[in-house]
Amino acid sequence: MKQQAPSEPLGQQLVKSLSNFCFVFFVVAVLIFTVIAVTYQPTDPWLEPARSISKVLNSVESSTFKSDESMLRTGEDFALPPSAVSVQTPAISELVVEGVEHDAALETTKNGCNSKEKLINCSDPAVLTAIVKFNLKRFSNLNFYAYQTPVRGVHENECDVAWRFRSTNEKSWRKYRDFRRFTLTLNESCIYKVTKAGAWHSGKNAKPFRLRKGPFGGNVIPKGKVIGKEGKEKNLTVIDELEVIDDNLPVSPSESVFRNHRYLYYTPGGDRCKGMDHFLWSFLCALGEAQYLNRTFVVDLSFCLSGSNNPGHADENDKDFRLYFDFAHLKEDTSVIEEKQFLDEWRRADTHRHPVSVTDVKDFKITPMQLRNATSTIVKRSFNAPEPDNYWYRVCEGPTEKAVQRPWNLIWKSKRLMDIVNGICGKLEWDFDAVHVVRGEKAKNKELWPSLDSDTSPKALLDK
Repeated sequence: MKQQAPSEPLGQQLVKSLSNFCFVFFVVAVLIFTVIAVTYQPTDPWLEPARSISKVLNSVESSTFKSDESMLRTGEDFALPPSAVSVQTPAISELVVEGVEHDAALETTKNGCNSKEKLINCSDPAVLTAIVKFNLKRFSNLNFYAYQTPVRGVHENECDVAWRFRSTNEKSWRKYRDFRRFTLTLNESCIYKVTKAGAWHSGKNAKPFRLRKGPFGGNVIPKGKVIGKEGKEKNLTVIDELEVIDDNLPVSPSESVFRNHRYLYYTPGGDRCKGMDHFLWSFLCALGEAQYLNRTFVVDLSFCLSGSNNPGHADENDKDFRLYFDFAHLKEDTSVIEEKQFLDEWRRADTHRHPVSVTDVKDFKITPMQLRNATSTIVKRSFNAPEPDNYWYRVCEGPTEKAVQRPWNLIWKSKRLMDIVNGICGKLEWDFDAVHVVRGEKAKNKELWPSLDSDTSPKALLDK
């Protein structure tokens, strides 16, 4: 008769069961962690609720009593979408120059050279190669993208050349133009060397002619062909690309086209003459609602510059929006119309027999979700309440902030404004250190901080 094996004690069975359970739990946890690590995508900070963005934009990074509003961040200050980055032209590098330099030197030697000859052949490819190498070493914080064929300067050993560049710190795809005068020599080995470089915009012969059109004369054309004394055309320089700032107003629509479009019109509110941060926060709210409703947004190009952004001056009305923000980029990427043009077309189309349908919204608490099915030609939001209920950004508070996203990618600083910045940096030869001191209200309080004003003055900082 077989004897049954003695059963394991109850304690051992519990230990085995517990160890098996812990092992299974560990395996499942590892699998879950692996899946999360593979599929996790970091959240876009600009998709966070409005209160979170306000906290970021108005965060105080100093010990002053007021937030720093002197640094205005716009769409190009943040990372561009992958689609925009993929189409950017690669910058010229030293590897590219080394590949061209050998061929240019061979061509110079083949054509023959005389190191004692003072006349420099500016059209020689080796001349441009020498200038490119010089720029790469001298301006290491710039990216260069395109050079034009050098042309004769004032003297026999001078060449003027223009190029396009962008700072390594700039995230936008825009390129800027500089043209300088270079003094070169040719040694016995038929190698050109730059001995002197002119200042910012010193190469006048390589400068393109400008057509004064638009509000600020933004169109640029190349130097054309000039008729010489012998009646033949002389091509002074070769400019392959045209630099055009196309921020002129769109063509006025006809009456039928106006009626077929749908518009979102914000009347002036308490945001006017506020600081730049406040203005952008409200303007992008309105622009986001227009995109949500799939309507053309009415833009007032008459801009009020706040005294807080213009030290030593009062609020200044009738500034042009296009001087500060890139209207060409805005109208290219979304549907907008200028306010005066819109009001003229509205009056023309609004007849007694065929009035233009308007939905007049007088309370910011009426959300864009409630207006989603509005069929009227114009949705007009009026802001007549006292502050702060007459601020545009109030529309995007509450439940709306989950539906309406502020399109930060549409607002860039104006290229005209950046041209001024690049002009200042160019005159400093892109070699400078910047110190940003935020003193706020402390400098005005002489009782608590009697020496702060003098200690943080520009002269005191330079002396240190």
